[in-house]
Amino acid sequence: MRYAVGTASSARGVTEILSGVDLTARRGEVTVIIGPNGAGKTTTLSCAQGLLRPSAGSVQLLGQDPYRAGADLRARVGVMLQDGGLPQSVKPRTLLTHVAKLHRDPWPLEDLVDRLDLSAFLGTAIRRLSGGQKQRVALAAALIGSPELVFLDEPSAGLDPQSRQLVFDLIDHLRSSGIGIVLTTHLLEEAQHLADAVYILKDGVVVRHGTVSELTGIGEEPHSHTAARRLCFASPRALTRTELEDAPYPLELDSDANRAGARWGVPAIASPADLTALARWWERSGLFPAEISFEARTLEDVFWEVSSP
Repeated sequence: MRYAVGTASSARGVTEILSGVDLTARRGEVTVIIGPNGAGKTTTLSCAQGLLRPSAGSVQLLGQDPYRAGADLRARVGVMLQDGGLPQSVKPRTLLTHVAKLHRDPWPLEDLVDRLDLSAFLGTAIRRLSGGQKQRVALAAALIGSPELVFLDEPSAGLDPQSRQLVFDLIDHLRSSGIGIVLTTHLLEEAQHLADAVYILKDGVVVRHGTVSELTGIGEEPHSHTAARRLCFASPRALTRTELEDAPYPLELDSDANRAGARWGVPAIASPADLTALARWWERSGLFPAEISFEARTLEDVFWEVSSP
């Protein structure tokens, strides 16, 4: 089964927020949407959920137009909003019990309580909870109806490391249960860890998409441009201006100063020929690095490549 959000545009007044979003999310996968502030991530989710009506294009959610769909579709979808949307005077147990009664086959409340470690504050008014506690209650409210698809807008925002791991474990459980997850995050390490598919938004347009491996080049053919690796080496002495100018590739100083033992980075080694050129430069300069290592490209590297002006 596929959940599709197709080429959507949304306008508020005269400002077009999305102008080229073509996105497909699948059952049993985590689809992550990342991008700088103002890229259109939350608006994309709002269109997909039926909270906003696109001014052009089409949206299909579980085979239906979410903007026109009724309660039957909404009961099959879980939504965790960025601002929580929780009633502040209500206690978490009261809220979750009430929401569970609105669904035919709700998730057992005590199981969710255990998975998200909610027991210590189930009887405390939501307004008195910390930001991280409110996040966990909002996630529980999004899942209590046993949805087929869940939208999570910044689900780990404000969470401490322990609570973040609880959320990660729950997302892994949802995926293994065949539930589709669409989430946004500013934490690129989190996206790389969780994602089956990644969409990078910039100025309302999907500028890059694919699996983490496809985007970072991990597992690509050695001569593929995306397979480039960053090489680091430790120089036995300071490098002269002439040597730096003679280097076959731009060098990045990873240490605090150009000195003996300083670490240098070569951003894009993509083939044996690149290594040969670098080795010849070492030979010309009389250098024998004390240490050499490779660093695989990360999702953060890709993000900065496509998000820079």
